[in-house]
Amino acid sequence: MPQQKDIVKIAIQMPGAYPQLIQLDQKKPLSAVIKEVCDGWNLPGPENYALQYADGVQTYITESNRLDIKNGCILRLTKAPGRCAEDLYKGIQSSDAGVRCDSLKELASVSTDVTFAQEFISRDGHLLLVKIVEDSNESNVIMTHTLTAFMELMDHGIVSWENLSSVFIKKIASFVNAKPTDASIQQVSLDILESMVLSSHGLFLQVKQEVTMERLIAHLQVTNQQIQTKAMALLMALLQTAGDSDRQVMFEFLNKRNLRQYIYKNIIYSSGSVQDEMAHYLYVLQSVTLNHLEPRMRTPLDCYSQEQRDILHGLRQAAFETESENSLSNERRRSLCAKEFKKLGFSNNSNPGQDLVRTPPGLLALDTMFYFAARYPDAYSRFVLENSSREDKHECPFARSSIQLTLILCEILRIGEPPSETGSDYHPIFFSQDRLMEELFCVCIQLLNKTWKEMRATQEDFDKVMQVVREQITRTLSSKPTSLELFKNKVNALNYSEILKLRQTERLHQEETLAPPVLELKERLKPELLELIRQQRLNRLCQGTMFRKISSRRRQDKLWYCRLSPNHKMLHYGDLEEDIDNPPIEILQEKSDRYKRLVDWQRLSSHEGEQRQTEQVLDLAFSITYDVEEYSLNFIAPSRTYFCLWTDGLSVLLGREMSSESMRSELEILLSMEIKLRLLDLENVPIPDSAPVIPKPPSNYNFCYDFSQTEQ
Repeated sequence: MPQQKDIVKIAIQMPGAYPQLIQLDQKKPLSAVIKEVCDGWNLPGPENYALQYADGVQTYITESNRLDIKNGCILRLTKAPGRCAEDLYKGIQSSDAGVRCDSLKELASVSTDVTFAQEFISRDGHLLLVKIVEDSNESNVIMTHTLTAFMELMDHGIVSWENLSSVFIKKIASFVNAKPTDASIQQVSLDILESMVLSSHGLFLQVKQEVTMERLIAHLQVTNQQIQTKAMALLMALLQTAGDSDRQVMFEFLNKRNLRQYIYKNIIYSSGSVQDEMAHYLYVLQSVTLNHLEPRMRTPLDCYSQEQRDILHGLRQAAFETESENSLSNERRRSLCAKEFKKLGFSNNSNPGQDLVRTPPGLLALDTMFYFAARYPDAYSRFVLENSSREDKHECPFARSSIQLTLILCEILRIGEPPSETGSDYHPIFFSQDRLMEELFCVCIQLLNKTWKEMRATQEDFDKVMQVVREQITRTLSSKPTSLELFKNKVNALNYSEILKLRQTERLHQEETLAPPVLELKERLKPELLELIRQQRLNRLCQGTMFRKISSRRRQDKLWYCRLSPNHKMLHYGDLEEDIDNPPIEILQEKSDRYKRLVDWQRLSSHEGEQRQTEQVLDLAFSITYDVEEYSLNFIAPSRTYFCLWTDGLSVLLGREMSSESMRSELEILLSMEIKLRLLDLENVPIPDSAPVIPKPPSNYNFCYDFSQTEQ
């Protein structure tokens, strides 16, 4: 008796007969199963029959695929592949046009099955189809069925495309090049030519010679979406298969013929929606086109190139109206150039080319900066001069920002990455703009300056600002803006406060999707982690911080230091003559335990009538008011980080809740890490009682990499 798992219960149909319900024994030869089925219907010659799926893709059942049959499948008894191939082969050669048409139509349908295709090709049936095309004496309907059947047979890879004659290739190309012809013939002809191009370089050269680019562009302007899609497919195949020189020539021609504008007008804008297959080809075109920027992205600046040095100095001269440099001594000229390159935001102001050695973005960053300065000189000058007038810590460095922004755009647009076979994430804005990379940079560098001011950032916040800008660009592009102006409006509307709101909404949504036990665990962990942050803040206050001293009249260079006593009872503070790291409590002249409440500098200055301070100073200012209302201790934090540390620490001393954005961020990180650790599957995992032995240090540290000259 066969095992139960080898038995499959199925139904078998045949036109004009009642279905048979059988138990198919998978260990029994298929020929024996077919014989039993034929005997059930009293059919002679079981070798002339085969089983085929009745639903979906009507594939023949063979010994190699019979294990795919599941319980409840419906099969049907039909002609064996060999018999079907023989009948269709004869029908195609019939003198009756109707019989030929019906035979070719059926052939186009059954040729999708590889078992049938092998039988038909073994009889040289594909050569018969080639002859029909070469003779071209049939009607459009018959020719469409012929080409469709040929394409289906060739898709199985049984016969090589390179065996086709030049006469056949020219005939297929003539169907594509002809203006007044049947759309179905053109569609399948474009499909055949695409497969030829992708199969070998020799066929690529023949198709490239026979089919004109002008004709392919014309096909993109028709209303038939299938023709548009197949024309795009052939165009992409030609571009991807071409060598570098051929591809460059093709791109130059397509740019002259405004290919992207044709696509934008006739496919993206007019249709309103793009089919998945077309979306893939648009993505490929975008990827292949943008990848022309890869050589510039991979090439570092050559400090010995006079042309590149001239561009760098052109950026400097466009930003600053300087006195005639020719009348200056060499030393004075170098000093002036270094000063202005520093204002431009170069890290190495004596040799700014070193900032552009990093690849990517390499020379592409220089290209984008120069394009911005030349295309929008007023915006460029405004950016540089506005930041030159700020304090050193608060200025947004143009060069450093531009280099990092160019890298971000390269990553978002995937420049240098080969197009994915299944990718379809194209940007409609690409087809409405000739120089997308450069124009996007011009919009985004101004956005960066705007976001920098909204965040009231310092140099320490550079990476945070770039993360926000990346998010602004990514979110805006994901909305599929169709023009640069629309992108500009959307990305500028997505300011820093909106980004924070979106992050909060997404975080809350993630929390809502958590299981109730996880949410309960999170609430239980929160007090413990808040206490950990409180202790960290108090310990940081005990270490102390150096502050700048600002009077009500003018800003001074005096320094003072403040630290909390180890027992958290006293604040020790005092003036310092010079910058001393971590001065001891003993040299701090003043102390106080009478702190009453924490207020912000803006409220305090309005009460005391002090002169208006800069926006950056106001953002970093806080004050402690004593029991004696006439006196207070005023602080200007060195950075936003220190502002959060001290205001949180003083809030703890005053018995208040910490409220800084730094505390919230740290709490989320700690909660996330702790929950992940608590939810780890540690069953049967031995945990050692003692720490592992620390290995001996290496003999040298030559393997270490110096990150000081690169962006993280």
